[in-house]
Amino acid sequence: MNTIFEYAKVDDTKLSKHIIETPSLHKYFKEEWGEVKARHYCGVLSFEDQDYYVLPKISDEESNLDIFIYMLSYVYEIKIENEDFASCKNEKHHILEVFIQLFAQNLFKELKRGVYKEYVTQSDNLTRLRGKYLINENLKYNHVKNKIYCEFDEFTMNNELNQFFLFSLKTLLKYTKNKKLLKQCALVFDEVQERSFSLSALQLHFNRINGRFKSSFEFALLLLKHSVPTFSKDKKSFAFLFDMNVLFEKFIGKLYCEIEPSAQLQNQKNFGALQLKPDIMTNEMIIDTKYKRVSQRAELSAADKYQMFVYGRNFKKSQSMLLYPKHLEEVREDLELGEGSEMIELKMRSIDLDSDESYEGYIKMIKSRIKEI
Repeated sequence: MNTIFEYAKVDDTKLSKHIIETPSLHKYFKEEWGEVKARHYCGVLSFEDQDYYVLPKISDEESNLDIFIYMLSYVYEIKIENEDFASCKNEKHHILEVFIQLFAQNLFKELKRGVYKEYVTQSDNLTRLRGKYLINENLKYNHVKNKIYCEFDEFTMNNELNQFFLFSLKTLLKYTKNKKLLKQCALVFDEVQERSFSLSALQLHFNRINGRFKSSFEFALLLLKHSVPTFSKDKKSFAFLFDMNVLFEKFIGKLYCEIEPSAQLQNQKNFGALQLKPDIMTNEMIIDTKYKRVSQRAELSAADKYQMFVYGRNFKKSQSMLLYPKHLEEVREDLELGEGSEMIELKMRSIDLDSDESYEGYIKMIKSRIKEI
């Protein structure tokens, strides 16, 4: 397995050159003193028919890929079978390929139950009246009497949701070798108009009729948002990368909500001109996750102290916690921020993310470690 660890040097000279020459990868890697190093993004990077795993440095080399996939699967509720895990480890398929096939399987399963159709308002120049007669359009376009410009509702599969699925299928075809199921899904949408989508501006609404397609829609968004095309004339390269700050925050937050019913995530509130949004808030304390390598109190930044003090004072919580992933040593420090009635207790804690358990055992073990903290 070709492996690059976060924050570590990229040893492959050709790959380093490719990264330097590809602006879309500069967000995920940095050049420092003539060396290319990974940042805090993990996943897979494909270059000239070679797959490179960019992995978090959580454990020994063997376990890191498992743990990374477990975290992704849990946060985004992706059900991966044991054989899929095995194919990622033995390099038969990379993680993006596995995820694409899972997306295609889920979508095809729903399409077999029936393609989603809805009433879409259309306008056209017809030989007979259908729906509403458009006076202005008829005056503008029709100079003979054998055509009628009208507006009508048509029950069709050519709607925005299906257009998005077709866009997703056509895009994902570029990232996988196993194209069969993606093409089968695309064939179902033979009457659907091709169009592009801006993922940041996309707003689709689901109801009891189209709700069964929501998980496929969210899966497609996940794949598209984290895929980075770096295609050129003679190379078919791409990346599929996740910000470990965000993944760690979502992983711990979701686990915490299952353990503690009072927990709230990203509880944004304005205090005058001050907008605050702590990662996790319970009845007793505020918890902020920090994906940093910290082992002792001296490494705690002043900015993090101020942040936790401001959280505590404004949300009226006397206890707070900064939670880090365990690096080399366990972090267990207790501090007092402020004095007297304004004092906020700050706990520095780390959680060990390492384990050789299977997926179910891993999630259970991390939950027990959170309870101990």
